[in-house]
This record gives sequence, C-alpha cells and structure tokens, in this order.
Amino acid sequence: MTQIPAKLQEIVEDVSSITDRNERIEYLIEMADRFDEVKVPADISVRPHDEEHHVKFCESDAYVWATERPDGTLDFSFDVLNPQGLSAMAMAVILGDTLNGQPLEQVEAINTDLVFKIFGQEISMGKGQGLMGIINMIREEAHKRRAAS
Repeated sequence: MTQIPAKLQEIVEDVSSITDRNERIEYLIEMADRFDEVKVPADISVRPHDEEHHVKFCESDAYVWATERPDGTLDFSFDVLNPQGLSAMAMAVILGDTLNGQPLEQVEAINTDLVFKIFGQEISMGKGQGLMGIINMIREEAHKRRAAS
C-alpha cells in the first residue's frame, strides 16, 4: 500500500492532536494566512481562469494547476476567488506544502477522508464537497501524468 507523504502525515497528526475546536480553527486560519505561498503565479494563469482548472462543487471558487518538474513530479498552485474561503485556502496551503515534488503514486493515493481528518467530522456537506474536489483534482493530475509515462 502506498504511504502518504511524511509531511502530510505529520500535519494530519498535528491537527488530530488538537482537541479544542477553537484551537483547530486558529491553526487552520494560520495556514490560510500563508495562501500567497501557493497562489498561482501570473505566468501560469491570471483571472479569469480557464474553467478546466475550476474545482467542481467548491463554494469558495477554487482553482488548481499542476506544473511538471524536470524529475516528473508535480508542483501544485491554487487560486481561491472567495476572499472568505479560508478552508479552501488552508487546504491549498496544506496540499501545496506537503505534495509538491512528491512521487506521483503517493499524490494519487491521497484519500478524500483527509478533509475530515483535518477539518473534523462536523464540517458542512457543501464545504466538505468543495475540499474533496480540490483533493480529487490533484489526484487526477497525478493520475494523468502517471498514465502518460
């Protein structure tokens, strides 16, 4: 079985250890505050973005891009059009931090239950669907690259 990248596992464990809901929210807001680090650069896309990069079902209007590295791994960049889309921004930072440059089979193996491990079981259905959509787009990009090689 393919393991998830160690950095992602570490974040999941860190978040899981936070039992106070308000502390978890603060942690995720701190992550969202770093969104500029993973925001799509202008040489890849500017608004309005192509619809092919739009995350389906995401209430925050998120977008995902994958750029191939020379070694065949991927770098992911994101945009979130809703300025209040903190959950989508936090998820983008977590995924960018932990999946950029990782083996494609590990990226492809990420499970959407990651949303509940990070945001908790009480996340709304709409928000959960959007965050799972971000993960699914990343997985699809990794799958496409693996299938092409």
